[in-house]
Amino acid sequence: MPKSTMLHVRVDEEIKLQASEALAAMGLSVSDAVRIFLKRVVNDQAFPLELKVPNAETRAAIEEARAIMEKRTARFGTADALIDDLEKARQQ
Repeated sequence: MPKSTMLHVRVDEEIKLQASEALAAMGLSVSDAVRIFLKRVVNDQAFPLELKVPNAETRAAIEEARAIMEKRTARFGTADALIDDLEKARQQ
């Protein structure tokens, strides 16, 4: 078995938590995901994700979404609760 080494990566704590939860739902740890990512880089000799600079329309949509997220803190327990809230907002 090849000798292993430690890899230290700094990430935002909330991103780490959310990624850990998502990966756990897939049966993976963050370490597993990093190993898979690095193995793909080695095998493909390329970055395994397509990276693009967003166009003006996409950048505007991203900014709009961020503004909405900052203003709205509402969370809904069910889809019906969300729909009810949307209908109330539309009637105002």
